[in-house]
Amino acid sequence: MKKLLYIAAVAGAATLMHACSGPKDSKQSADSANTAKADTAKKDSLMTAVDKDDAKFAVAAANGGMAEVELGKLAQEKAANAQVKDFGAMMVSDHSKANDEMTALAKSKGITLPTAIDSEEQKVKDNLSAKSGADFDKAYVSNMIDDHKEDIKEFENASKNCKDADLKAFAAKTLPTLKKHLDAIQKIHDSMK
Repeated sequence: MKKLLYIAAVAGAATLMHACSGPKDSKQSADSANTAKADTAKKDSLMTAVDKDDAKFAVAAANGGMAEVELGKLAQEKAANAQVKDFGAMMVSDHSKANDEMTALAKSKGITLPTAIDSEEQKVKDNLSAKSGADFDKAYVSNMIDDHKEDIKEFENASKNCKDADLKAFAAKTLPTLKKHLDAIQKIHDSMK
């Protein structure tokens, strides 16, 4: 019963924080909810929660994964270069699988994930949506190179430093796919020169 009261309090606090602090994107809301859960768990020895940093990794991975799928769909629609279209299809396929795994993992751990991409990723999507043909290809390829370099750093860090063994394993399992994506998009970039 005590645990249920804490969970209700956390949910209420997260809702109140969201309502009082103005508009937040889905990623910020998820981070806030996970922080509240972790803080409550620290106060109640009967309740367990995933470490705040581990939850932040899960939220960032989910946000990035959703963005890769949305941008991959955009590449399939707008790219002029067949290799870029094919890369977009690979993004949709591979990141959809990883997103499904992360969603199931987060659910089992009580981690709140974003339901839509954050405002930063939305700006990237809007920027790319305004481009077409070779301009789109160049901007998309550049974004994918930068994004995958950053993702690899985050996933390498998580594969070494996550306290939760399942999140650590997810990061380690996903790393080779991210490296494959970076190699593929780098080759596409080099062939476009």
